[in-house]
Amino acid sequence: MSGDTIFALATGAGRAAVAVMRLSGPGAGAALAALAGPLPRPRHASLRRLRHRAEVLDEALVLWFPAPASYTGEDSAELHLHGGPAVVAAVSDALAMLGLRPAEPGEFTRRAFTQGRLDLTAAEGIADLIAAETEAQRRQALRQAGGALAARVAGWVERLTALLARQEAFIEFEDEDLPEGIDAAVAADVAELRAELAAEIAGAARAEALREGVRIAILGAPNAGKSSLLNALAGREAAIVSAQPGTTRDVVEARLILAGVPVTLADTAGLRETEDLIEAEGVRRARAAGAGAEIVLAVFAANAPPDAETLALVEAGALAVVNKCDLVPPMLAGHAVSARTGAGVAELRAALEDAVRASAGVAMEAGLTRPRHRAALGDAVAALDMLDHPLPELRAEALRGALAAMGRLTGRVGVEAVLDRVFSEFCIGK
Repeated sequence: MSGDTIFALATGAGRAAVAVMRLSGPGAGAALAALAGPLPRPRHASLRRLRHRAEVLDEALVLWFPAPASYTGEDSAELHLHGGPAVVAAVSDALAMLGLRPAEPGEFTRRAFTQGRLDLTAAEGIADLIAAETEAQRRQALRQAGGALAARVAGWVERLTALLARQEAFIEFEDEDLPEGIDAAVAADVAELRAELAAEIAGAARAEALREGVRIAILGAPNAGKSSLLNALAGREAAIVSAQPGTTRDVVEARLILAGVPVTLADTAGLRETEDLIEAEGVRRARAAGAGAEIVLAVFAANAPPDAETLALVEAGALAVVNKCDLVPPMLAGHAVSARTGAGVAELRAALEDAVRASAGVAMEAGLTRPRHRAALGDAVAALDMLDHPLPELRAEALRGALAAMGRLTGRVGVEAVLDRVFSEFCIGK
């Protein structure tokens, strides 16, 4: 039995109706036969008694997936066990005694990648699909897992390859009767492709925001009602509310869904200069939260004069909110609300949903969902920037550099360190 055959529980730990144990590797068939008898027909479920050393372990459905028609591309099997912890432990012990080893996180999907069953972007899409919290995230991850991003990259690679072939022809057959202007045509096509890739990078923040969620920071002067506003938007008592200025000393976060996108709403300390060291640290953290947020709510109290720092936030693009409008009519332009009575909160939520859609819009095409994708495409653009070199040999080298960067994006060239990082994020059993 090969030590390279792995097994892992593919379903959640703990008591359940069914627990699915996955096996993959050259010894999967022999291990299945040792426990369940003759191998069932491929991809057909068969009810079997699992035995080890003459002891019945469980009565389970077993499935056999001979290579290459399996998720990993290797011989694979599944055992659909009764989901009690004792059953799972007994079967795991039996598999270990048969020479199999427990899988590492993401090892099944990594083997699928190694066997050419999927590329690295599709593998990342599977991880995102497992982690998806919203419908928008699910749709984006499903497109990527289905190979939509890989198909777009393949199109870029095909264009780069054709350009490199034409550039090489210009170098190798410069003295032959080549079509006139071939070098200029290559330069024009490269410029067009570079512009397309640069536009893709510029729009990457939207797909990344959808995958990772959008951060909204609530900033304003003390006693503007920021904590009350957080509670009103979150629909629960997430932050302590007090009439005493400076109650909030740290960033208080609440998680919610807006426009199908996961959002982290952050209440912060009131913006003011203070001699209190603890409050000063809270103010520093508030400003940092605002700097790191995609959306900022600049909150004013209708019954107090506006402060300069919050006004500056509005001038910088923050969404103005005038709170406590149940006390006095608002004197500033902005979303008039009363966090205490709920007046205007629904309208503010609708405006926030529009802002979240703009920050993390859902495109029909698969976009760049990770910083790694953006970095690889950035390297390709940087390589294409070298195409203005007068030496044709160096222009060809620049095209090869762009192709290598594309290869890193899909995982086809020199990315062992990247692979380790990507697959370590998977759960065991996937």
